[in-house]
Amino acid sequence: MSKQTAVEWFVEQLDKLEYEYDVEGISILEFDKRKIEIENQAKQMMKEQHEETWFSSRVEDMGDEFKVEQKSFEDYYNETYGGTQC
Repeated sequence: MSKQTAVEWFVEQLDKLEYEYDVEGISILEFDKRKIEIENQAKQMMKEQHEETWFSSRVEDMGDEFKVEQKSFEDYYNETYGGTQC
């Protein structure tokens, strides 16, 4: 089974939330609050997925040792996406 992307998770959660709003009648205030929470969690998941990909692309197999680029993921992420907010 393949790993679910942050975008796939976000769409799935948003569909569930919309169902709760349409069918179960949660308030618009609750809908908005939970939507923001889902968005923030999806952003954090995306950042973590970027980090996993970034790190795996930076490791060079040198037999028994590994060479890793010196730039940290946080530096790369901040330069690429403009800040530390998720």
